[in-house]
Amino acid sequence: MDILLARQIASFVGALLILIAYVGHQLRWMDARKAAYNVLNAIGSLILAYIAFHPFQVGFVMLEVAWVLISLYALLRPRINL
Repeated sequence: MDILLARQIASFVGALLILIAYVGHQLRWMDARKAAYNVLNAIGSLILAYIAFHPFQVGFVMLEVAWVLISLYALLRPRINL
């Protein structure tokens, strides 16, 4: 598979995961406090952050890294009582 096509597919999957979580939350069939919502956000953001590093795009990297960190915080918060 061509590397450019693979990157396009990966970015599509990453964006789709984030959009599924967003739409699910907006339509109230997904609770933002639950693991599924934050896992979708974290995985989607990790994929998009990786894509943003090649070639480096500072704004995109900043957005995706922040999204990953916030999602991970939300996932871990109940376990560490923050």
